[in-house]
Amino acid sequence: MRKVVLYIATSLDGYIASPDGSVEWLPTPPPGEDYGYADFLATADATLLGRATYEQVLMLGEWPYPTLTNYVFSRKPPTESPEPSVQFVSTDPVAFVTQLRQQTGGTIWLIGGSTLASPLLAAGLVDELMLFVVPRLLGAGIPLWRHQDHPQPLQLLHTQTWPDGMTLLHYRLNTAE
Repeated sequence: MRKVVLYIATSLDGYIASPDGSVEWLPTPPPGEDYGYADFLATADATLLGRATYEQVLMLGEWPYPTLTNYVFSRKPPTESPEPSVQFVSTDPVAFVTQLRQQTGGTIWLIGGSTLASPLLAAGLVDELMLFVVPRLLGAGIPLWRHQDHPQPLQLLHTQTWPDGMTLLHYRLNTAE
């Protein structure tokens, strides 16, 4: 079974974007540093994005994931995608991801946002969390965590810190399979 990994940056106070949806507060990595991004990306062959996250990525320039299969969840998808590697999905994310995990393939990268991540977490469909904690307090914005009906135990797999204060917290969720 394929695994789903929520790989995402968050401010220390738990926000993934500014109140206007911007991610301009994210730091630029030091020269030669990618915080393990290339190694992680090499394991993935699919992404999951909510519509707002997809539109935010588009605003950053050229589409960064043309070699992956990208699923964008939207209640009102456009009639066609500007990117050949993007498929819009208007069905229930839990049902869709349940089926996707059964297919052959690599890691499924849950890019975000929290509106998409919340039902997948609640359904036990997220296997790992790779949280990059940015040493900034935003005070307000789009929260990483939405309401969950029950607590979820986590198993710490790995931590790493960098000289600029960036910290990786890598957890496995103890999901029932």
